[in-house]
Amino acid sequence: MADLIPVSDPADPRIADYVRLRDVNLRKSLEAEHGLFVAEGEKVIRRAIGAGHPVRSLLMARRWAAPLADVLDGLDAPVYVADDATMESITGFQVHRGALASLERLPLPPLSTVLTTARSLIICEDIVDHTNIGAIFRCAAALGVDAAVLAPRCADPLYRRAVKVSMGAVFALPYARMTDWHNDLALIRAAGFQFLALTPSPDAEPIDEVKTADRRALLLGAEGDGLSSRWLNEADHRVRIPMKETALARGVDSLNVVAAAAIACYTLTKD
Repeated sequence: MADLIPVSDPADPRIADYVRLRDVNLRKSLEAEHGLFVAEGEKVIRRAIGAGHPVRSLLMARRWAAPLADVLDGLDAPVYVADDATMESITGFQVHRGALASLERLPLPPLSTVLTTARSLIICEDIVDHTNIGAIFRCAAALGVDAAVLAPRCADPLYRRAVKVSMGAVFALPYARMTDWHNDLALIRAAGFQFLALTPSPDAEPIDEVKTADRRALLLGAEGDGLSSRWLNEADHRVRIPMKETALARGVDSLNVVAAAAIACYTLTKD
C-alpha cells in the first residue's frame, strides 16, 4: 500500500488541489490552470481511475485506506490523510464520503470523432447547473444514448458536483464540446442526424408519436428558459412529453429538465 502522509494544516500547499471545493469561480480557475478535477467517494474514484485519468493525489480520512487498499497499492501519487475537521477546513464542507482524489483531465475528442459511431445523441444548450448536467449524463448513460454534445456555455461535466451526481457516468458517456454555438449544429446535421427539440409547448408533437431516423439527436435547453429560438428553428421536430389533463389544474405545466431528459432518452433509444 502507498505511504499515508498525515496533514493537519489546511494551508499546506501539498493539498492545494482540494481547497474550497464549493467555490465555483475558484474551482473553475484552479482546475483550468492545472488541468485537474476532483472525484469524491470510493465508487467515483474507482470509475475515474478506470477511465484512464492519471491520479495527482488522494486526500482521505484514515478509515478509508482499507476499503481503497487495492487502489492505493502501487499508486504512484501521494496519499494524504487528515481528520474530519481538517478535511472540512480544507474543502469547505463535511466530506461524508470520506475520500477525495485529484486527477488529470484527458483531452476532449473533437466533435467529429464523437459523431463517427453514434446513432443517438443528447445535445445540451446552455445548461449551466452542474447538478443537472451530472444527472442528465447519468440518465443518458443508463438509457443507452451513445454520446453527448455540449454547447460552449454548458456546465463542466467534470466539476466535482456533476461527477458526484452522475455517479461516475461522466466517465462512461463519450462527449464533446462545441466550439461554435451558432454553426456547429450544421456539422451534426451534415453527419446525418435528425434533430428533436424538447419543449413543453402545447403545439409540439408528442415525442412517442414521432418517427425517428436511424441517427437522431435530442436537443435539451436550460431549466426555465428552454431552448433558444435559433435551436428550436433548427429542429426537424419540436417534441413534447404529453402531460395529464389534470396537470395544469395542479399548477404543473412542465417537467424539470432532468426528468424530461430521462423520459425523452428512453423514447429516443427505443428501436
